Order: sequence, then structure tokens, then C-alpha cells
Amino acid sequence: MAQQIGEVVLAVLNILSLALIGRAILSWFDPGARWPITQVLAAITEPLIAPIRQIVPPVGMIDLSFIVAILLLQVLQRLLRQALLG
Repeated sequence: MAQQIGEVVLAVLNILSLALIGRAILSWFDPGARWPITQVLAAITEPLIAPIRQIVPPVGMIDLSFIVAILLLQVLQRLLRQALLG
């Protein structure tokens, strides 16, 4: 049972990582977030990005909070995989 829950959590973390990457890419094409897909991705990822933005300020025009969030998700995925594998 714990194995299955861990796999679901890993899948959710992977989806969040992809959503962050998608939002970052779409921000180049839709900076005003007028497209529905951009709004959906913003709604999904903003709760993760907002606290990181308070700690990591933007550098010029580059928002480093996306990179930090993706790195944190990757670390969580690796830790969870190690815990599941034994």
C-alpha cells in the first residue's frame, strides 16, 4: 500500500515539474497570461512558486523561482524513490 501511495506522489511531483516547465515556456509566448492553458498552469503552479518568489528575487528579467521549484521537486522525487526502493 505504501508503495502505491509513493508511486502516486511521484507521479504528482512529475506532473508539477512538467507544469512548471510548461508555464515557463508559455510565459515567453503569452506574457499576459491571456490563454486558457496559461491560466490553468498558473493556477496549478502559483501555490508552489509564490513562497519561493518571496525568498529568491528575480535577476533582471529572469525569474529564478521556477528553477528553484523544479530543483526542489527533483530532490523530493529522488528522496522518495530512495525511500521506496529501500
